[in-house]
Amino acid sequence: MGHDADMASAQSYPRRNAVTRRFTLGAPRDIVVGADGARVAFLRSSGPEDPVNGLWVFDVNSAVERRVVDPAALGADDADLPPEEQARRERARESGGGIVAFDSDRDLTTACFALGGQIGRADLVAGTAELLATVPGGFDPRLAPDGSAVAYVADDGLRLIDAQGDRSVIHEDGDTISWGAAEFIAGEEMGRTRGFWWAPDSQRLLVERVDVAPIDTWWIAAPVTPAQAPRPIRYPGAGTPNAEVALAIIGLDGERRSVEWNPTGEWEYLADASWSSEGLILTVQTRDQRTLAVLDVDPDTGVCAERHRVTDEHWVELIPGMPCLHGGKLITVEDRAAARRLCVDGEAVTGDDLQVRKVIDVSDDGVLVAASHDPTEMTLVHVDWDGTDHERSPALEFHGAVVGGSTMVRSVRSMHPTERRSTVVSNNEPIGDLVDLSEIPAMDLNVTFHAVGERALATALVLPSGHDGVTPLPVLMDPYGGPHAQRVQRVAGLFSASQWFADQGFAVIVTDGRGTPGRGPVFERAVRGDLAAPVLDDQVDALHAMAAEHPFLDLSRVAIKGWSFGGYLAALAVLRRPDVFHAAIAGAPVTDWRLYDTHYTERYLGNPNDEPVNYERTHLCTDAAALGDRQLPPLMLIHGLADDNVVTAHTLQLSRALLEAGKPHTVLPLSGVTHMTPQEEVAENLLLVQSMFLRKALGIDT
Repeated sequence: MGHDADMASAQSYPRRNAVTRRFTLGAPRDIVVGADGARVAFLRSSGPEDPVNGLWVFDVNSAVERRVVDPAALGADDADLPPEEQARRERARESGGGIVAFDSDRDLTTACFALGGQIGRADLVAGTAELLATVPGGFDPRLAPDGSAVAYVADDGLRLIDAQGDRSVIHEDGDTISWGAAEFIAGEEMGRTRGFWWAPDSQRLLVERVDVAPIDTWWIAAPVTPAQAPRPIRYPGAGTPNAEVALAIIGLDGERRSVEWNPTGEWEYLADASWSSEGLILTVQTRDQRTLAVLDVDPDTGVCAERHRVTDEHWVELIPGMPCLHGGKLITVEDRAAARRLCVDGEAVTGDDLQVRKVIDVSDDGVLVAASHDPTEMTLVHVDWDGTDHERSPALEFHGAVVGGSTMVRSVRSMHPTERRSTVVSNNEPIGDLVDLSEIPAMDLNVTFHAVGERALATALVLPSGHDGVTPLPVLMDPYGGPHAQRVQRVAGLFSASQWFADQGFAVIVTDGRGTPGRGPVFERAVRGDLAAPVLDDQVDALHAMAAEHPFLDLSRVAIKGWSFGGYLAALAVLRRPDVFHAAIAGAPVTDWRLYDTHYTERYLGNPNDEPVNYERTHLCTDAAALGDRQLPPLMLIHGLADDNVVTAHTLQLSRALLEAGKPHTVLPLSGVTHMTPQEEVAENLLLVQSMFLRKALGIDT
């Protein structure tokens, strides 16, 4: 489809991408398998344009799925979401609506959920559901293991619903104090979105107390509505104080006991907690993140004892769901030499040829992990307790799984757009697929994978559909490029936007350079102390290596675009290497790392009070001031004015520095938009505006 026709079409890719929330609506998600293997529960909306998720159950014996909770039937919607739930969804990058999370007992007989600030409960066997009589503004409900009660957070306190009704478990007066909710830094950077945990006996809870008083107050303004007061947020910028976190074990009878998890002040961060029949353990980190410890907690006294310690001269990586206990053994995933390895009681049981990405299930037979030999793929590997591993899925695809008893839901994502499925397997026999109602983009992918340059950088080349391999093409670099995220994976859904840009007349190059995951600790840690030079050098190296292999890549017309860290990288590219990059779009870029949060930033750059040089050499305003007589290529800065993750000050500071240096540039403010862009009109037109800007900047005929 031609460029002009594409812009005019109501069924254009930008439109479909927007209304389907990047083609995610209607797909089964948040899949859970009961411990007895009899049922599978999951969330799904009614189709590719419906953002409202309901709760579904797949019966393994009959291979029939049914909807248990229909939000519309319960008469609740997202219009009255409490601010705390809105913030939790932003931390989780949640773009759906309706039920976006649920909790259940082990065998999936009962579940609880939040819906429009109300708490609901469902009988997953009978297929019935109801909204409970609770105080307004409830969120993050958690079911007691025996199903007798639901605890939830409301009005900065923890509440309980049981046979006696709805009552407060704990609440404390004070504008800066909350109980039961995870602090900002835990949700944004540690992957911990919860702040309380049930005991296995359903009689006690471990509850987090957060005091944000030490944190500086920042303000999120709404300039398009000048009568509206700015919204205050407590943002822990690099080098400044974090929230004060305490823990208590609270009985349903009202007894309360403090957990002394940080008596000497050694630990700054509560990374995770896990309470099972094997015991209560905490995962904690020092402020510099070079030391992590696993603490055993005595629930009767609150006394903690260190079970295991991990140290690293750069940082210790947090792995979701780890550590855990099984049969008295401590299972962790740790960086050892060249690999991220599965460890049991501190001893590595996998070798350097396997990068363990996630632990899926731990059983008496061993540990099921998702792991990579090649960073572009993910395979399932069963590791016996003696370290023997058995691959369970083909390579060169992306695989995941959820396990309960003898039942597994195995997910497959590949470069074939139709090959995305979630298959229920019982006793090693396929039972059926969970119905997927999501839309597949109407385009032909033209993507090839490469390992280029002296560092064998994982790179994808996306060409216009039907390109002859000879006609010169301008180049669009389309990276993320930063820690904790990969763009180059053998998953078709990751390349639909890149393919659309390619079909506008570009050769699109996507490269995962140093700092990105999947290649092992050494590759990731190469950015310690400098998030700029190594990352940018790898983009340049990949570009030149690809051009040497593909002479039709026109190096006289090269643009780069990105969002968040990718936005930082795009702006960095035209500031430092205008000889290579001739236009850039920087969306929601970090420009001054002092204005980003403690846990993320200090992991890579250290504390600015101790290592200020690392912040100076990565500061984009410093690069802007150093431009001198050099011309700045066309640069568009895009930022959501409601962004509370990368605040708008980043873009405004860079814009001011560029103006002071006499360098023209474009700023596109997005009113009411956060770090995500879920609004349909914004998401649709943002793609079109970017395409027009790049085409004009590179002199491509429109």
